[in-house]
Amino acid sequence: MTNCFSAENLYRVWDSVTIDFSFTVEKGTMTVIVGRSGSGKSSVLRLIAGLEKFSLRSDGKKPVITLNGNEITDLAPGKRGIGMIFQNHALFNHLSAADNVAYGLRCKGIHKAEARKRAEEYLSLVGLTGFGSRRTDTLSGGEAQRVSLARTLIMQPPLVLFDEPLSALDAPLRKKLAADIRSSQKKENFTGIFVTHDIAEAKAVADRIILMKAGRVQWQGRPEDFSENMID
Repeated sequence: MTNCFSAENLYRVWDSVTIDFSFTVEKGTMTVIVGRSGSGKSSVLRLIAGLEKFSLRSDGKKPVITLNGNEITDLAPGKRGIGMIFQNHALFNHLSAADNVAYGLRCKGIHKAEARKRAEEYLSLVGLTGFGSRRTDTLSGGEAQRVSLARTLIMQPPLVLFDEPLSALDAPLRKKLAADIRSSQKKENFTGIFVTHDIAEAKAVADRIILMKAGRVQWQGRPEDFSENMID
């Protein structure tokens, strides 16, 4: 299996933590970054997405981010080919669920009827068959997060970033949606990086887990080899 994504020398200095992080992700797999609050997990995703700027290193090493063999380090966020799902799903409440999912396609010039048809297919993929006409302000938190997932996946980005997307939901719903995300990832075969502090959630979606402590890789390996006491 070949690497889809690599990040070298991700470096950012904050008051509480210095991020100095490098890792790779194999094509068609889900890598989960776990760690305590404040360890720098979400900041790593924002650096990858281009939403945060790097700090200069005293040793002169430069950050290098590649996706499918192309360097994207200096590209604008919208040019990187990356999808991102946040804890806050950020849907358009004046639009239906299907119109939210179809929005990116319409922006690319896809005809309305075709975009709507594909949007309904992706809503079914995430377990929302028949929800296309629903306004998103009538959806539950879990349903809204599924719409957000469908909206991202329909654009078929080569890499999807998940920034603690389930942390605002209750435990039973988190478990169900984690299983749904894993199922969608296998069906669509997309490459993902998922950030969470929940160990059960991490094991439910991961092909590989990276433990982050104080901005650095502390451990990485298979989900079955990871235990919660490693975080302590």
